[in-house]
Amino acid sequence: MTDLIAKTAIDRRLAEIIGPVIEDLGFELVRIRLQSGKTATLQIMADRPDGGINVDDCADISTAVSAVLDVEDPIEDNYHLEVSSPGIDRPLTRMKDFDTFEGYEVRLETNQPIDGRKRFKGVLAGTEGDEVLLNIEEGGAVQTIGLNFDWLSDAKLVLTDELIAEMLRQKKEAGVQIDNLDESAFDEIETEADDDSAAAKE
Repeated sequence: MTDLIAKTAIDRRLAEIIGPVIEDLGFELVRIRLQSGKTATLQIMADRPDGGINVDDCADISTAVSAVLDVEDPIEDNYHLEVSSPGIDRPLTRMKDFDTFEGYEVRLETNQPIDGRKRFKGVLAGTEGDEVLLNIEEGGAVQTIGLNFDWLSDAKLVLTDELIAEMLRQKKEAGVQIDNLDESAFDEIETEADDDSAAAKE
């Protein structure tokens, strides 16, 4: 489990519980985050292996995940559960993501300075071994650098016209009707943790 999917110890613990449930439904866990606040929020990002998750899929995942969390009870306090698709400017959390989105602009952040910097922006050039390759512009010339996958603390696609066009094309091929770039196409499904189980925790 990489830090890009699950950053903290509790995230990793939740991923161990939730991951198999999501996989049994035919999906993959892209990212999981337990966000603190007045009411904690458990954010789960999932996708199909070949892409194309929809709102109904998110609802199915939410129902299944809620059931297993009620049994395992790994979160002490009351919380909200949010299940969503990765969205257009999605985070890249698995090695295969960097091959899938080769040719698109990304922002990468490392967990330690590399040549005095931790933030990189450029065009993905695929992977080689354990490295993510990135074409960056330096002094008017483009050079390719390699960043070890384990060095990455954050990686995200940059929202560009090209990326939007590609995502809409994929959705059209998948049979999703989109007349324009409507936020409803990328809605998040939010469900509140079961009130009874929450009350029992208080």
